[in-house]
Amino acid sequence: MTKPRGDAIAPFYAMEVLKAANRREAAGARIIHMELGEPGGGPPPQVLEAAAKALRDRPLGYTEALGIRPLREKIAASYWETNNISIDPDRVVVTTGSSGGFLLAFLAAFGDGAALGLAEPGYPAYRNIAAALGFRPIGIATGPATRFQPAPDLLDAVHAATPLAGLLVASPANPTGTMIARAGLAGLVAWCERAGVRLVSDEVYHGIAYGAPAVSAAALSDRAIVVNSFSKYFAMTGWRIGWMVLPPDLVRPVERLAQNLFIAAPSLAQYAALAAFDARGFLDAKVAGYARNRARLLAALPALGFGELAPADGAFYVYADVTNLTSDSAAFCRAMLEEAGVATTPGIDFDPHRGSQYLRFAFAGAEDGVAEAIQRLTEWRSRAG
Repeated sequence: MTKPRGDAIAPFYAMEVLKAANRREAAGARIIHMELGEPGGGPPPQVLEAAAKALRDRPLGYTEALGIRPLREKIAASYWETNNISIDPDRVVVTTGSSGGFLLAFLAAFGDGAALGLAEPGYPAYRNIAAALGFRPIGIATGPATRFQPAPDLLDAVHAATPLAGLLVASPANPTGTMIARAGLAGLVAWCERAGVRLVSDEVYHGIAYGAPAVSAAALSDRAIVVNSFSKYFAMTGWRIGWMVLPPDLVRPVERLAQNLFIAAPSLAQYAALAAFDARGFLDAKVAGYARNRARLLAALPALGFGELAPADGAFYVYADVTNLTSDSAAFCRAMLEEAGVATTPGIDFDPHRGSQYLRFAFAGAEDGVAEAIQRLTEWRSRAG
């Protein structure tokens, strides 16, 4: 009998850490949560007001599988407002979070057993979703030399060994926060075109950058699949609402898949998300808070023994080399939680081969929480000698 695919899927270790942290909190401990990439403070008030109005005034039944037309139009218009990119709303699909987007994108774009190139370190759900669907996730080992991003020479070697059907890139990336400049992204688009590889661009952290803004693959290619979400910049993590910008040839296949797998994204979240684009002042103030948290961590962590830090260009993560402190980042994170009350994620979540050398700090929470975490870690490291 064939083994069920679920038996072979690795845990999402950030969620495992959250579970352990919650148990400690239930027992009375105070925990500083730096394990999840979740904006603190909740969504914009405009979103809550729109949701309350929808609850009062709308039946909130099923919507079309591609999403309500006003939201698709609003999303398309946002690309012109922020990037001067003209997007046809017919190419926009509203999804059940970015996770639903990746599921639909992979199934629509790739055939059975297709090989998908994924940077390591990278978001663990990429490889786990791909494996659960019967695709082959192919790790691309990156590091400081390429700013933890794939590069054409790395892709040449991987593609020669295992021909790729798809390449997934993320800018800003999780867990490193690194970004791909326009020229670099154009180079990846050109490589994919030459190689006949479908590019999937994870843009869920767009809007959260600490220098130049992120560049969308939609500006460079009509064949790329762009995945985005209201969870990060728009601070709507629990609403499970995201979107894709698709090549025209994939819209109908995605619609058929969505009809059968999800019916539609949650209608309440769709109507609430309509108001998110009107809250940029509120949201940019959140990003300014992330920037202050980032500055605190970048200044404090090296003095605490954390080695080389990945360039945190965007998102809200610091990916830290811990080889000066441990050879087992998972055990180190457990000790940090138990002894210092600070929850972080071991690098094995993001890189199954070299992750024991790294851990990730998420700094999207309250500024006083990050300051307290630094103080706790300082005292903890002092006790350790």
